[in-house]
Amino acid sequence: MKNSYIGQAWLVIVLSLVFGAALAGVQAALKPRIEQNKLNDTLGQIPSLVPGATTGQAETIGGQTVYRALNDQGEQVGWMIPARGLGFADVLDLLVGLNKDLSRVTGLSVLEQKETPGLGDRITEPRWRDQFKGKPTIPDLVVTKTAPKSDSEIQGVTGATISSVSVAGIVNGAVARLREGLRE
Repeated sequence: MKNSYIGQAWLVIVLSLVFGAALAGVQAALKPRIEQNKLNDTLGQIPSLVPGATTGQAETIGGQTVYRALNDQGEQVGWMIPARGLGFADVLDLLVGLNKDLSRVTGLSVLEQKETPGLGDRITEPRWRDQFKGKPTIPDLVVTKTAPKSDSEIQGVTGATISSVSVAGIVNGAVARLREGLRE
């Protein structure tokens, strides 16, 4: 009886190794396609985040990849910045649209989040994200619990203060890094 347990244990170990290797192989084989799909998704967001833009051109500024938002004539009309930071539950991946001179936010998209369902995940709702449109980037955006009293205030999601503050902080940090990178 003892031998059958040992035999079964080895079988489980061998199968785990085989399936783990197979999954790693599939991931390695599909990595270029996955990366291309992520890039296409990111570039596809540009027209909705930067008014007048139809496409984007990736470049590295200050050590981060950013996108110049271009119109049909190839002229720059704004910027799109991928931004990442810690939310309440996990990492938040955002795309931030900005006008050409980085003075105003033109749009915000939440690519990935794992915030609390029904609370923090409301940061993905268009009604909340639309608050960012047209907001100045100086001074930094701040989150309030009540209706905004100044142009740089965003009303937080009720019951999800950390998620709201995290998004505003990620946006502020991304804009500051791009500004700094452009000065270099």
